[in-house]
Amino acid sequence: MNYTIYAESTPNPSVMKFVSNKILTHSSIEINSSENTNNFPIADAIFQMPFVKSIFINSNYIAITKTENVQWEEIAINVRNFISEYLNKNPIQTEDIPQKEPVSNMPQDEFLDPSTKISYTDEEIAISDILEEYIRPAVESDGGEITLHSFKNGIVTVNLSGACSGCPSSTITLKQGIESLLKQKIGDSIKEVVAK
Repeated sequence: MNYTIYAESTPNPSVMKFVSNKILTHSSIEINSSENTNNFPIADAIFQMPFVKSIFINSNYIAITKTENVQWEEIAINVRNFISEYLNKNPIQTEDIPQKEPVSNMPQDEFLDPSTKISYTDEEIAISDILEEYIRPAVESDGGEITLHSFKNGIVTVNLSGACSGCPSSTITLKQGIESLLKQKIGDSIKEVVAK
C-alpha cells in the first residue's frame, strides 16, 4: 500500500501539517535547521526546499515551518506531492530516525523525561498524566507536541515543539487552557504554566 499524504493547516500560520495514511514513526523528532538533520534522509530532502525553516515528525505526520517570504497557498501542493513521492520511493526506516537527546541545561534530576530512572513527586506524576491524557491529543492534532520539562515552586515548565513552537496562540493556550486545567485538577500548588 502506497503512502498517501494530505495537507492540513494548523493554528500556527507558518506551519502546515502533512498527514500520512501510514505511521511514519513511533517517536517524534524536531529538526530546526538543515545542519541538524543527522543525515536523516527525508529531513535532508525536505530541507533542500529553500523556504523550509524547521521540520517536526510525529507518528503519522510531518509538520513543516516555512519562512515568511512565501505563502502556503503557493507551495502546499508541491510539498505534499514531494513528500508523497519521496516516501513511496524511500519509506522511513526506524533505524534512520535520530534519537532524541535532552536539550535541558537543568540538572538531570530536574529534567522530566520518561526514559530516565528518576523518582518523581506525586504532583509531577499527576501533572504529566494530565498533560498526556487531556492536552497532548489536542496539541498533536494541531501538529505539535507538549512535554513536561519541570515543576518547581509552583511553576510548570513545558517544552513545546512542532507547530506549537512560535505559534501566536500558544501563550493564550498555555494560560487559558493548560494552566486553568492544571489548576482545576491539581489545585493551588500550580501558580503558572510557562514554555521553555
